[in-house]
Amino acid sequence: MKDKNESVRVCIRVRPLSKKETEEGHQCVVKLHREDEIFVQRPFAQEAPKQFTFDLCYDERASQVSIYQNTAAEIITNVLEGYNGTIFAYGQTGTGKTHTMTGVEGDDTHKGIMPRAFEDIFVNIKGDSNLT
Repeated sequence: MKDKNESVRVCIRVRPLSKKETEEGHQCVVKLHREDEIFVQRPFAQEAPKQFTFDLCYDERASQVSIYQNTAAEIITNVLEGYNGTIFAYGQTGTGKTHTMTGVEGDDTHKGIMPRAFEDIFVNIKGDSNLT
């Protein structure tokens, strides 16, 4: 079995409903079942929910910092050690990709993966005594 540092990992984040969605009476159709499994239940459908398994799953209560630490920070460390690394967000429009990747500008609690990664990179470069 490959070490998690050497493989592609697929993580999912369930975003919270927007204020507008809540006001219109929408409900979340994705439920976190375990840290690696979600159920998707169509509203008002009689069939059983569909089950999907991923490497990591986060529900709407997950913090930006925990998502960064558990999904991206290790990739940034590996990149700083000279290895290739890729982080990308994929999904339908309105599913929370921008919020996860960029977050809220000027808000340390809600900043996303990209500003956290840039911060880690620049802190590391600044502290590297081998750079001239």
